[in-house]
Amino acid sequence: MAKNTIPLLPSIQRKLEILGENLRMARLRRALSAEMVAERAGISRQTLSALENGSGSVAMATYVQVLFVLGLDGDLEMLAKDDTLGRTLQDAQLTIRKRARKAKPKDKT
Repeated sequence: MAKNTIPLLPSIQRKLEILGENLRMARLRRALSAEMVAERAGISRQTLSALENGSGSVAMATYVQVLFVLGLDGDLEMLAKDDTLGRTLQDAQLTIRKRARKAKPKDKT
């Protein structure tokens, strides 16, 4: 039975393809075969091929496993690290509180 996959926006599909290409190049630079990486990641050769081709049906955990095998899992810490849009939205919702006026000192006469 085939899985239903969510249709991806073209820009997102292209980003997955670029990520897959980057992972394939990292594998080739390390002179690792696809079979070797798939075995070490605990996935099938076909899944690795789908990942390297930018398939949207590959689970995020599979990407993380392959990154780990390639020694690139430290790069995950950089994802969404500097959320400039989120910070801008958060700052826009902040309210500025006005300070209460200081009471005038009472005259002690």
